[in-house]
Amino acid sequence: MAPVAGDNPVDRLLPLVGGTPLIEISFRYEGRPGRVFAKYEALNYTGSIKDRMALHILARGWESGALVEDAVIVEASSGNTAISFAAFGRALGHPVRIMMPEWMSVERKALLRSMGAALHEVTADEGGFLGSIAQARAYGAEHSDVFLPEQFTSEANVQAHACGTGPEILAQLGAEGLAPGAFVAGVGTGGTIMGVGQAMRAAHPSVRIHPVEPAEAPVLSCGPSDGHHRIQGISDEFIPDVVDLDALAPPLAVSDGDAILMAQRLSCELGLAVGISSGANVIAAIRTWSDLGPDAVVATVLPDSNKKYLSTDLFRDEPTRPDYLTPRVELFARWRALAFEAGERLAR
Repeated sequence: MAPVAGDNPVDRLLPLVGGTPLIEISFRYEGRPGRVFAKYEALNYTGSIKDRMALHILARGWESGALVEDAVIVEASSGNTAISFAAFGRALGHPVRIMMPEWMSVERKALLRSMGAALHEVTADEGGFLGSIAQARAYGAEHSDVFLPEQFTSEANVQAHACGTGPEILAQLGAEGLAPGAFVAGVGTGGTIMGVGQAMRAAHPSVRIHPVEPAEAPVLSCGPSDGHHRIQGISDEFIPDVVDLDALAPPLAVSDGDAILMAQRLSCELGLAVGISSGANVIAAIRTWSDLGPDAVVATVLPDSNKKYLSTDLFRDEPTRPDYLTPRVELFARWRALAFEAGERLAR
């Protein structure tokens, strides 16, 4: 059931987040027809799954008293989370300050500035992503009336998906008489994989929860790294505190080139205009489906749209390699959207 609106100013924003469709994507892979299910998160307020976490953290902040009127919201982010906090922050009347690695897409930076956020770009010499986090914490220590969401350590990040995204997927699959055999998702903050995994394991203890990482920077498999990759929003040089690898199935590595090709095909062939991490998630979902068998029910998320990637390699020709999965997949245009009843939103 949806929460009852009270004194929390965040409550008026709840209808803008959650309740997204679950897309059934049909395909043929290695001669076998199959399907995977993916949450279409571009329909959230700012166009990404990070709206769920940002709104939940702000709501918990107001309830705990950590977020006070006129406080400056200060966060380190590679993009989507920053945009979510900028939009929600301004909607609630808060100044917003973002520390971001300088190599993120120009679209992300332009969107942040358009929503009034103060953007500080952090160079590689200044520490890149880890430097962004350090600068956000330093700013909070040096100034009063600052709210630090701390997305990489906040349990509210996990809760947003344990009480929202995960139950929504379970309800949508359940309405079709289906139960998940596996869930896969790229790891940025770790909130999605841990929260959805928590909800799914509570309902189906045998479900496999696979984190997804770039093959070019396998942080989950090999530890902290500054390896370069092109799947913006995941594998940010370190393993977030909220991620418990012991509670997850083995990580699945996907090449960023393969992810780009899949995202391009989802857009061009199916009209699903999604970002690069969505391509990676669909590849991992198809691989997991292939491992589990033709009747397996595998779910994932399409975290955002392609609009924040116009200046990136997503909009350039990408060469193929023999080991890529995408060229061996035939996508069927007859995808189906499983709706979620608006009156049953579980955003909080």
